[in-house]
Amino acid sequence: MRQPSVISRRVAAATVGLVLAAGAAACGPEDSKGGEGSSGAEGKPQKGGTLTVLNSNPQQDFDPARLYTSGGGNVPSLVFRTLTTRNREDGAEGAKVVPDLATDLGTPSKDATVWTYTLKDGLKYEDGTAITSADIKYGIERSFAAELSGGAPYLRDWLIGGADYQGPYKDKKGLDSIEVPDAKTIVFHLNKPEGEFPYLATQTQTTPVPRAKDKGTKYEEHPVSSGPYKVVSNENDGERLVLERNPHWSADTDEERKAYPDRIDVRSGLDSAVINQRLSASQGADAAAVTTDTNLGPAELAKVTGDKKLAVRVGTGHFGYTNYIAFNPKVKPFDNPKVRQAISYAVDRSSVVNAAGGSSLAEPATTYLPNQKSFGHTPYDHFPAGKTGNAEKARELLKEAGYAKGLTVTLTHSNDRDFETSPEIATALQAALKKAGITVELRGLESNDYSDTTQSATKEPGFFLAHWGADWPSGGPFLAPIFDGRQIVEDGANFNSGFLNDPAVNKEIDEINKLTDLSAAAERWGALDKKIGEQALTVPLFHPVYKRLVGQDIKNVVISDWTGVLDISQVAVK
Repeated sequence: MRQPSVISRRVAAATVGLVLAAGAAACGPEDSKGGEGSSGAEGKPQKGGTLTVLNSNPQQDFDPARLYTSGGGNVPSLVFRTLTTRNREDGAEGAKVVPDLATDLGTPSKDATVWTYTLKDGLKYEDGTAITSADIKYGIERSFAAELSGGAPYLRDWLIGGADYQGPYKDKKGLDSIEVPDAKTIVFHLNKPEGEFPYLATQTQTTPVPRAKDKGTKYEEHPVSSGPYKVVSNENDGERLVLERNPHWSADTDEERKAYPDRIDVRSGLDSAVINQRLSASQGADAAAVTTDTNLGPAELAKVTGDKKLAVRVGTGHFGYTNYIAFNPKVKPFDNPKVRQAISYAVDRSSVVNAAGGSSLAEPATTYLPNQKSFGHTPYDHFPAGKTGNAEKARELLKEAGYAKGLTVTLTHSNDRDFETSPEIATALQAALKKAGITVELRGLESNDYSDTTQSATKEPGFFLAHWGADWPSGGPFLAPIFDGRQIVEDGANFNSGFLNDPAVNKEIDEINKLTDLSAAAERWGALDKKIGEQALTVPLFHPVYKRLVGQDIKNVVISDWTGVLDISQVAVK
């Protein structure tokens, strides 16, 4: 999957570096692009001052080739502009893709296998030189180099010749499937129709990189800025990152980033409790501080909501992310659909939500796709368990499956206290299934072992907790990795836990990918989710809700449904 921290394609883990997170944001201006909104501090946002960012995880690999972000990332998008980007608006409007360096979302060929982009006029790097289409081509090509791996894999999968290309350090000819007929035009030739290419173009791999300034693996120390801020220092691989204004960035070419602060000081490696304590106290520089990766936990949230002055400084967001039970139908008794259905009926989502921190931090889920319009969310509940589980229906199905006296199964979970795949969730499920005659033995694994085990086609258990988040707000990067049979990986990280390889499902994925009308595509993704859900290969449990505290002087809090967290490019401190 993609995780909610840096946002990554395979968030089968729990938090991907940017940290993302259905509904509208609780904080933020009605019209964020108008710059009139505020949160936590009164008055119209003004330019100036220093914004402090307090984070747990360092901003490692600060190279556009190596970053795995959604919509260009949070801190990265201050330095790296891309062909397209996320719409910097609150709620559902923020789940839309908009032009960034390009004049529009791209012009597709009739079959969506060729995409053409034209760059805006007046684009410049931090040194005043012009940004060209050749720079974007080179930036993409260097992301294929083995020493710069780590970024999103889609371009390798989608571009003709991408699977075999080794990057410009080994192959100076470059990729023929990326053409630059002139300094402002770039053309991509794909090996299959991809109607969602505008979403992919938000990834930092489409950031322009001037070939003459490329220093390979050392480029991250001072990448050349195309955004409103430039890097003035990068200590200990992103543990402390200081950004100051790029004098050659022009707001005339960038409708999305506000760039209010003069300076941004990112400090990482901090304990999450310390971060929230500092934001709560808002002393000194911490009054003008935010976090891009630390949520409020249940205990902290209870304390904050009891204090009106603190409560108004809490931002609420939703990211496309689902926590669920995964079944491996190759393992008995989960090869029997009636057993999977019985467990689906027996689940007590109320107790699971409580174990995840309560209704303020988790929303019950009966669909695999998150409940947001951009994903094509189509409501369904094939195995209605009610709020507290339907033990009677579960027992009936177990009897039909040949387990009239019940059965004993093992549930694998992570030992991480993440309120997602952790012991609390497993224990809640154990208690609920016991009412239906299902004895659940718990098997907890440490983080790395958990990922290695649950993502292995040969070691995958029959019954385990999992989660998935989106690389962009669409059903495609949500359903395809989990249910497309052609993405089953026998000797690497496999995410198709149900080993579904249904020709009809695979064909429908291909047909939807041909659509360049993203609204029409969303509707089809929702219908496909509903159809797949009938097979009970997963049991959706809940969608997380993100609660973040900001310093008392922070203005203009914008939280979109793309990321689910405060958009640092909109924040003001004056």
